[in-house]
Amino acid sequence: MRSAVARLERYLPILTWGRAYDRASLVSDLVAALIVTIMLIPQSLAYAMLAGLPPEVGLYASILPLVAYALFGTSRTLAVGPVAVVSLMTAAVVGEIVAQGTAGYLAAAAALALLSGAMLMLMGLLRLGFLANFLSHPVISGFITASGILIAASQIKHILGIAGGGDTLPAIVATLAGAASGVNPHTAAIGLGVLSFLLFARTRLKPLLIGLGLGRRAADLLTKAAPILAVAVTILLAKGFDLAAHGVALVGAIPPGLPAFAVPDISPHLLGQLAGPAFLIGIIGFVESVSVAQTLAAKRRQRIEPDQELIGLGAANIAAGLSAGYPVTGGFARSVVSFDAGAETPAAGVFTAAGIAVATLFLTPFLAALPQATLAATIIVAVLSLVDLRAIRHVFAYSRADFAAMAATIVVTLSLGVEPGIVAGVGLSLFLFLYRSSRPHMAIVGQVPGTEHFRNVARHAVLTEPHILSIRVDESLYFANSRYLEDRIAQLVAERPQVRHVVLMCPAVNEIDASALASLEAINRRLADAGIAFHLSEVKGPVMDRLRRSDFLDQLTGEVFLSQFAAVRSLRGAEHRPLAVV
Repeated sequence: MRSAVARLERYLPILTWGRAYDRASLVSDLVAALIVTIMLIPQSLAYAMLAGLPPEVGLYASILPLVAYALFGTSRTLAVGPVAVVSLMTAAVVGEIVAQGTAGYLAAAAALALLSGAMLMLMGLLRLGFLANFLSHPVISGFITASGILIAASQIKHILGIAGGGDTLPAIVATLAGAASGVNPHTAAIGLGVLSFLLFARTRLKPLLIGLGLGRRAADLLTKAAPILAVAVTILLAKGFDLAAHGVALVGAIPPGLPAFAVPDISPHLLGQLAGPAFLIGIIGFVESVSVAQTLAAKRRQRIEPDQELIGLGAANIAAGLSAGYPVTGGFARSVVSFDAGAETPAAGVFTAAGIAVATLFLTPFLAALPQATLAATIIVAVLSLVDLRAIRHVFAYSRADFAAMAATIVVTLSLGVEPGIVAGVGLSLFLFLYRSSRPHMAIVGQVPGTEHFRNVARHAVLTEPHILSIRVDESLYFANSRYLEDRIAQLVAERPQVRHVVLMCPAVNEIDASALASLEAINRRLADAGIAFHLSEVKGPVMDRLRRSDFLDQLTGEVFLSQFAAVRSLRGAEHRPLAVV
């Protein structure tokens, strides 16, 4: 019985934190939900526009997905909903398949969420969260930086009231340049004015309010409410000055009411077209979400379960697909705001969903007069934090190979689009990994005087035996590097005719696959033909267990030593030769 309850709690974390839920947690969650709701309303509208969807779809994607994640997610403070990068990817994917502005586009976006959610949930049930490890941090960082640039560039047309388009930076710049003469001064005044105000609120408003004597919590709330203020003021300006008559694009009528709960009407052919992008969007969203969740959890000495997070995000996306939404994930900015506001449990997400539902029911009539330039300015300010130039400099200074993967991701994303960019980054990362591991670091080692330690002769003053060649390999041995190991040992032996013993030191070898085993057997035979004994030292237990299942140890001309010190002491005694200092 207890094991069944534990298993149920593993898949429904709400059963764990729900038992300890009290009034203090309720108050903290309500306050956090209020702040996140204020922040999420304009962001939801803006991100839906970025995804090429009607603004109400952003609201729909901010209701049931939050409830679903609260049931299945393990992060106490992660705020799930529409985010900039996933919105951009949705527009890029669906826009290639279905014409924007049609019912088919809405259905395809919902199907994308449903399919992505099903894949994430299946991966979680199969405990396949490790697949996200194939997306290296430099690749993800480069992709997000490039996406931020693309997103900001794509919104300039709305800021200036000109025609524009394109899925790549060159295309966007070209269309903007061609339409530059048609800037609408009224739209530009709204767009640039809101952009300036939001940038001021982001960097200067909170310190100013605190300096004027306002409490820190109140100042923080007012700062987070700056986008709501911008929305309200520009709506009043649009109505008061009839800006629509002056060519200012408005959001337009938004259908009142909550979304219908239904499976999107899609064909098997469309599902086949969406399958690959759905998987990619799900993985990108999971990596972004789990990194935020782990960072925030660590600050409170909490922990999350990555495989259960797959289930939680999968459930959120399934809920989005069934409620006329589009793909969602954990948002960095909203999650940090939720954390700072004192959210204690995922119930804060449920309260946020209730707040968005109320706004969807009662506030949508007022949003019809909202200038699109206001939403564009909101998007630009929100994605500024995605462009991380400092990370680019850091990676360049630390690793040229990782920088190459990052740079390739950025360049391809900007020049060819989001999908080719992330595929190029992942492909180059895997290639560089295989290349590096195919040429593992190998060091000739000697004994540090007065100790039992052995270090690289090129880095330390150590003692060596002329007739003993001690080689340390700093990588697991597998098919990609086994031939390199053969060639390297053959080269070192050829350069040292006095060598009678070769000791392969294996403290970093965690695995030896069948190809590497064949290479070790070949090395053993070739050394034996040259009158040289082949030995191993410091072989890990699991590796030794696998070697015992073969006949390699029976054929080995030398011995397997517990330590390199034991190997050299034994072989030195057999030869009685003096040590040499190198």
